[in-house]
Amino acid sequence: MNYNFHTHTYHCSHATGTPEEYVLRAIEGGITEMGFSDHFPLRFEDGTENIARVPVRDVPTHLAEIAELKEKYKKKIKIYLGFEMEYYADYFEAMKAKAKEYGAEYLLLGEHYFIPENTPEGRMHTSKPTADEQRLVRYTDAVIEGMRTGAFTYVAHPDVLNFTKDNNELYKAQARRIAEASLSLDIPLEINFLGIRDHRHYPRALFWQVVAEIGSPVTFGFDAHSADVAYDPQSIKVAKKMVSDLGLNYIGRPIFRPIL
Repeated sequence: MNYNFHTHTYHCSHATGTPEEYVLRAIEGGITEMGFSDHFPLRFEDGTENIARVPVRDVPTHLAEIAELKEKYKKKIKIYLGFEMEYYADYFEAMKAKAKEYGAEYLLLGEHYFIPENTPEGRMHTSKPTADEQRLVRYTDAVIEGMRTGAFTYVAHPDVLNFTKDNNELYKAQARRIAEASLSLDIPLEINFLGIRDHRHYPRALFWQVVAEIGSPVTFGFDAHSADVAYDPQSIKVAKKMVSDLGLNYIGRPIFRPIL
């Protein structure tokens, strides 16, 4: 594996290390293409900003840091600027326009929230355990709507919704909807290495069994929040075993989709 397009920086407040440290670790591990995909800076009309995102005030610094690294290490590694972004129907066009203004070269669909997080209902992160069947369906709807925009290169941690109710048939039906959309739209689904490293509720075996049945395209992402895992050989081994055991359609490096 010589690529990784899922990398965060200290600007998002829950990652550590300098961007340059990430680059050096990636080079050390043999990565030839890497992308910084921090959480998209978003300020709502009421002035609120989620602390997990790049603060709007920090955008110039963030962009300058990545540009400097691109130039400094251009003979050793190809560096790209991207963002991990939710799909919010009412905000998406404005968010996409800002991403283009910032010079983003790709977007990852990371549906940490599927309702804008400046609302009471929207503040619940998708990784929080839930037995709410409607919440699972609404998450699935949002992911598919996001894929249909054509703006996202791949879906990060598509199995992040932490559904706890003992209803495998419903869960499989929603997983199938995502997998079928992925296949028909040719948008890969990411096996997320942060979930592997931290032993989270994802990657969820039942979800990936459905993906294997459908034959959806699959890619990998380190989801690095510290420099030491800007190359992560242990998670690569686990992910490759998943691919082999389940017969997943692993495509390797995803192709960037233009942000039109």
